[in-house]
Amino acid sequence: MTLSEHSISRRSAVAAGLGIFASLGLAACGSSETAGSAPASSSSTDEQVDETVQIDADAYDQLIDSIPAADDAKIAASTWATKVKDAGVLRVGGVQTSMLFSLLNEKDGVLRGFDAGLSQMLARYIMGDAAKIEDTQVTSDTRESVLQNDQVDVVFATYSINDDRKKVISFAGPYYTTQQSILVMADNKDINSVDDLAGKNVAAQSGSTGPAILEEFAPKATVQEFKTDEEARTALSQGRVDAYVIDTNMLLGSMVRQPGKYRLAGDPFGPVDAYGIGLPLDSDGVAFVNEFLQKIEDEGMWADLWQVCIGDRAGIDDVPEPPAIGA
Repeated sequence: MTLSEHSISRRSAVAAGLGIFASLGLAACGSSETAGSAPASSSSTDEQVDETVQIDADAYDQLIDSIPAADDAKIAASTWATKVKDAGVLRVGGVQTSMLFSLLNEKDGVLRGFDAGLSQMLARYIMGDAAKIEDTQVTSDTRESVLQNDQVDVVFATYSINDDRKKVISFAGPYYTTQQSILVMADNKDINSVDDLAGKNVAAQSGSTGPAILEEFAPKATVQEFKTDEEARTALSQGRVDAYVIDTNMLLGSMVRQPGKYRLAGDPFGPVDAYGIGLPLDSDGVAFVNEFLQKIEDEGMWADLWQVCIGDRAGIDDVPEPPAIGA
């Protein structure tokens, strides 16, 4: 069976087994929550009801191993890529606890997810071996410093591109975008767009951009702020609010953890947050990595990676369009 046939079969099985989410237009997604495997319980709290749809490790590994290596001329044309290949290892700054983007499987010791997959594809592209990676855990406070201090060659960590960061490092990409989305209970038929939030009770997380964005895009909604994501989802589950608005990444993580409980209502909205791949300032690695990204987009590997890491697990068949590289 080919990878494409495997992916189609997997999508059909998930859709039939879970019976969720017929058609959703999404810009991007992910979550920093750690996946769990606790059995379902009669409790109404999200932390106790956990039926996480795990990643299909076989399909994932097959996809990573399908990336062809770059020829010697491409490597030689880049000082950054030459340094990586000569060292025999790609030093990657990333995380290990993001359920959809980079989660460590403690059984086999392999990181899997959308960011992890891109880094492994890049290692295979440069050296012909996806396992030739040295992983360094980073936080939001250390992503720039590990590049500035030459502790890593590249950072994959749902890394938002902004002007302040571009003063001290460079970005390849963007390779992903995210916006705000609306989470409702799966049986809610009344809310299907941001316009339908008028007159509704809508949860948002205090300290996030959600309340301000709702004020602009849904001024007639009644916004209730909650301190944590868990509190907001619990209020939705208990019917104390009609919808919950926050970054799409957070909402897709909730859908993967509790399949069939929620759905996304309508299209994402609000400001676009573009994710980039961090590289040393003014590195010629930017051009090399951008060419790599364009290759995997053109050959359908970006879409296959999204489907395996996110779409299959959330019951979504419509792959989002990747952002324009260099935009």
